[in-house]
Amino acid sequence: MPFGPVLRMARAGLVLAAGAALLSPTPSGAVDGPPSRVQASYDINFNGINIGSYEFSSSQEGQHYKLASNAKLSLLLGAFQWTGTTQASGKLAGEAAKPEAFGFDYKAQSKAGSTQMSFTGDTVTQVLHTPPPKIKEGVIPVQTQHLKGVLDPLTAVMAMSRPTSGNPCTQKLPVYDGHQRFDLVLSPKGQVQLEDGRNTGYACRIRYVPIAGYKPDDNTKYLADNRDIEIILRPLAGTSIYVPHKVTIPTMAGPASLVARRVVVTQNGQQQLALAN
Repeated sequence: MPFGPVLRMARAGLVLAAGAALLSPTPSGAVDGPPSRVQASYDINFNGINIGSYEFSSSQEGQHYKLASNAKLSLLLGAFQWTGTTQASGKLAGEAAKPEAFGFDYKAQSKAGSTQMSFTGDTVTQVLHTPPPKIKEGVIPVQTQHLKGVLDPLTAVMAMSRPTSGNPCTQKLPVYDGHQRFDLVLSPKGQVQLEDGRNTGYACRIRYVPIAGYKPDDNTKYLADNRDIEIILRPLAGTSIYVPHKVTIPTMAGPASLVARRVVVTQNGQQQLALAN
């Protein structure tokens, strides 16, 4: 199973809607102001079997935002375990998010590593990897121009939280994660009935478009050619907030999915809007 691409896509898909909740405008009749905090929990499934969990949180104070996520995987009856934590922070300039810092740490068995990025304006100005990455043959090199006008994986959702078209499923997100430069292109699929039989969600296709920092092998080609990566966004009644209900990511070894277990949104430090299966 290609864990790297799957986790990258899963992380981007999940924060796609959770990050939108951070900046979504409030409609008439709802509490004024954007949510100050979003906390979300998800189950990670592979071929119909639960293999882990994903936790996401966001907070906003004035024009400053902080995002964090934590993923845990366990396979082969616990023989293989993987954990990854991600943090991002920045400022809001009108409707635009300006990232300032990004960090990713992982641990798998005896391996561990981290990636730290700094931004100036909309440009990545520093990337530090621990341990230093090995040079791989056949990788499309990342050029200076690829580091301009990009967002880290968590801040990427800020760019689509107030779509000019009014449809969150019509967006293109330019992403750089410290290794790869890629676009996530969203397109609408339509409304779907949720499992509770009472509510509907909005299904968006997500297309992974590699640009640089990747090796054009079978796994990358499979993801790039795949048109079945999908996220279902569930609206919270009385608000313009959408939360991710389910993310589906086909892989060469079988389907992976992330399903919402619980989502809590806090506005003005008081009102909480909760979603739970």
